[in-house]
Amino acid sequence: MDGGMDPVGRGGGGGGGGGRSGGRPDPADRAQLERSPVRWGRVAALFRPYRWQLGVVVALIVASSTVALATPFLIRLVIDVALPEQDVGLLAWAVAGMVAVAAVTAVLGVVQTWLSTTVGQRVMHGLRTAVFTHLQRQSLGFFTRTKGGEVQSRLMNDVGGMQSVVTSTATSFASNATTVIGTVVAMAALSWRLSLLSLVVLPPAIMLTRKVARMRRTITAQRQRHLADLHSQVEEGLSVSGVLLGKTLGAGPAQSQRFTGTSQDLVGLEVRSQLAGRWRMATMSIVFAGIPALIYLAAGLPATSGGMTIGTLVAFTALQGNLFRPLMQLLDIGVSLTASMALFSRVFEYLDLPVDIDDPPHPAAVDPAAVRGEVRFDAVGFRYDGSSRPALDGVDLTVPAGTTLALVGETGSGKSTLASLVARLNDPTTGRVTIDGIDVRDLALADLARIVGVVSQETYLLHGTIRANLRHAKPDATDAEMVDAARRAQVHDLIAALPAGYDTVVGARGHRFSGGEKQRLAIARTLLRDPRVLVLDEATSALDNETERAVQAALDEASRGRTTITIAHRLSTVRDADRIAVLRAGRVVERGTHEELIDLGGRYARLAGAAERDAVLAG
Repeated sequence: MDGGMDPVGRGGGGGGGGGRSGGRPDPADRAQLERSPVRWGRVAALFRPYRWQLGVVVALIVASSTVALATPFLIRLVIDVALPEQDVGLLAWAVAGMVAVAAVTAVLGVVQTWLSTTVGQRVMHGLRTAVFTHLQRQSLGFFTRTKGGEVQSRLMNDVGGMQSVVTSTATSFASNATTVIGTVVAMAALSWRLSLLSLVVLPPAIMLTRKVARMRRTITAQRQRHLADLHSQVEEGLSVSGVLLGKTLGAGPAQSQRFTGTSQDLVGLEVRSQLAGRWRMATMSIVFAGIPALIYLAAGLPATSGGMTIGTLVAFTALQGNLFRPLMQLLDIGVSLTASMALFSRVFEYLDLPVDIDDPPHPAAVDPAAVRGEVRFDAVGFRYDGSSRPALDGVDLTVPAGTTLALVGETGSGKSTLASLVARLNDPTTGRVTIDGIDVRDLALADLARIVGVVSQETYLLHGTIRANLRHAKPDATDAEMVDAARRAQVHDLIAALPAGYDTVVGARGHRFSGGEKQRLAIARTLLRDPRVLVLDEATSALDNETERAVQAALDEASRGRTTITIAHRLSTVRDADRIAVLRAGRVVERGTHEELIDLGGRYARLAGAAERDAVLAG
């Protein structure tokens, strides 16, 4: 975009035109509004609580623009009266008036900026928090099919850009409209003849400027696309993974050739962009020099001068010089409005997303501390969106309170999907999942989170202290409770040995600790909530044998006295489970204890035999 503008045209000249001047909205903005139209009433509702502040802003803009029009008349008074007549008193008053006009407009501008920015920031705050809260209520499926960068862009960039509707687009429109109307009236009052001349000269000058600006915008867009390609190639070709891939595939020469071609194209586009920018500057310079020259010429011709004084000519030229920019910006206000409405459209799209998994209208009354923890899967079926076959089909299982159920099966058999239904990370398509006879869909999500704890294979630690990470699960946890949870997760001794103890910063994603240590910290965090039901989703699958034994010991301690559902990657970890269910293609094909299933000689026995052979080979 021209002139370093942001997505809604905020920048030089007060918004509404600068970078998007050219009179044509961005096709992407048009497409967004066609896909997701925005009602003006919905936008107005965001600003309705601040209508008095906005009214004051408009009044200040009108007052500032009106007061500023006094300066040319004071100039005429100085040139035509005070200086020729050597009237020192009048000269002093006129000069003081000029200073006063500048001071008043400056103060009004500061107050107007303060008010408009405050309103814009409050509206942004409301939208930001509303979008963040609404997105947190979305199901896990939404985040698996949506790019993380897109979510962040809408939350930060789009919501941030919407502030310009108040601080730039709207105020620019009010300011420019007032300036144009007031200037035209003042010009007519000074000389109607020169005003008519300006009306004849301005349209072709505006058309020429807009045409050059449109040309530069096209070239700049092409340049930006090529720059993006160049940056992408640098990131792909010179990262550790990219270099490794290039060396192992022998793709280095091809990558260099591709980079050279893109860079060569960028050379021509950069030259054209700079020339287009220079042409625009040259066009503006010609317009700003040409129009006053024509006015001087008309003022000197008997047919058009009308006995004009020098003071009137100078005042008129000053007024006319202030007319071009606001008029250009007014003509481009449609572009800025389209861009602004496109931002609202993108944000409203997220606010209007239906919540797949939400609190029930009338949650069941339950005391999480009194829950026994019996889990039952009753004819459960589940199908992912767009999938041609069900992930689960007619699953019936009961996990008595305080016992352990292990889910085993090949990849894609439905183990993780089944476990996810207990914590309502997904909801069953058919059937129901109950805890102590209560459908989990009838429980408040906050109560369910206190009843069901989940430890997954992918451990996520916040960039903060160990203490802050543990308290993320229970903000009001005491130090004694944290130490107790860490002891049960067999990680307290490790923490105590650190120089800063529980105040040790774990680093981004916990990079300071090994996989097993992070896993035990995650177990401690879950135990701090003291859930009655524990879901262990392949919690040791990514660990080496020695680390696995340490983490498994922590899990065994954590499972004591709780209903536990374990998704097993290694069968050695489920031998002692009270019940084992074998899944295949979303169905339970075998169930029983380890010994019963071995004696059965079915699928579990074959999986166990294969696991033992792998262990022997690995040994």
